[in-house]
Amino acid sequence: MISRDIVSLRNAARWERRRQTRLRSAGRRIALAGAILALGLAGCNKPTEEAKAKPERPVSVVTAHFAPVVAPRSLVGVVKARVESNLGFRVSGKIAQRLVDRGARVKTGQPLATLDETDWKLQLQQSQAALTAARSTRDQAVAERERVAQLRLRGWSTSSDLDKANAAADQASGALVQAERAVTLQQNALSYATLVADADGIVTATLAEPGQVVTSGQAVITLAHSGMPEADVSVPEALLDRVRAGTASVVLWSRPDKVYPATLRELTPSADPATRTYPARFKIREAGNEVELGMTATVTVADNSASVARLPLGAILDEGHGASVFVVDPQTKALTRREVHVIAYDSQAAMVSSGIAEGDEVVALGVQKLHAGDIVRLANQAGI
Repeated sequence: MISRDIVSLRNAARWERRRQTRLRSAGRRIALAGAILALGLAGCNKPTEEAKAKPERPVSVVTAHFAPVVAPRSLVGVVKARVESNLGFRVSGKIAQRLVDRGARVKTGQPLATLDETDWKLQLQQSQAALTAARSTRDQAVAERERVAQLRLRGWSTSSDLDKANAAADQASGALVQAERAVTLQQNALSYATLVADADGIVTATLAEPGQVVTSGQAVITLAHSGMPEADVSVPEALLDRVRAGTASVVLWSRPDKVYPATLRELTPSADPATRTYPARFKIREAGNEVELGMTATVTVADNSASVARLPLGAILDEGHGASVFVVDPQTKALTRREVHVIAYDSQAAMVSSGIAEGDEVVALGVQKLHAGDIVRLANQAGI
């Protein structure tokens, strides 16, 4: 009975060991199948993941801007009036009053200063008295001539007496005319004692003060005539041709946001011996009251040649079929290849005259590694 039980226990142990072995083998087969399936699935998804993982290519771009081939040149000058005259008295004397100050706006005929008129009034009175005496002498001489002429007709006088009477009358008439001219001169001299404006304008300088004795013609007041203001600049010799043929504009330092069109009015034919530059005047068109005399102005002279876009040399791609560039589409960020016409090269840039438009974003570097249709990101965007 005991032997039978021992045999049953041994059989049960063997069966259990076989069952465990079968379970371990099945587990290994299941694990191997799962690994193979995972590898298969991973292999199927690999192209999609690689496509999704492919990043957009960052590129450096420049914005196309068209400008003249020759860069504009700027000249600094001063705003002046076209006519600026020094006014002085036409007679000598002592200044009694100065009626205006610097910056005053005056009209034609307005008094600016006066001299002491005492001496001039006395001289006028003296000449008027001499005129009265000359007129009386003339009247007496004429009456005497008529009386002698009547006597000569009656035979009571000689021809010599008549000749003397005619000569005296003519001399008296001449003296009267001289006295009249003297009165006129004294009246003019008295009027010259008042300095008046000969045109509308602005007083820019006062060169004499009351109490000062001045000579005739000495400058007392500087008057800038009203009219279109001008920019006075000095032109270097190398820019003479461009100044003559170019288009000019003026910007005031006090109003840098306002650009005034300008026209060359005067270019001195000889150079200044000290600076070796040529003085020039540009009329400032469309100037209002904001343009004051003496303001600092910048005259910019632009060449009238064709406009070009300056692109870096690295932006030009030439594979033997002509020059081209890659332009970034602003919406899709896709590249478009465009053929361009390059008119010249320099050490840093290529000058493109056509093929692109103002404001286009052009790839600046690495164009030999790009293709049309590539999606890119601009290098100056956040996160690059």
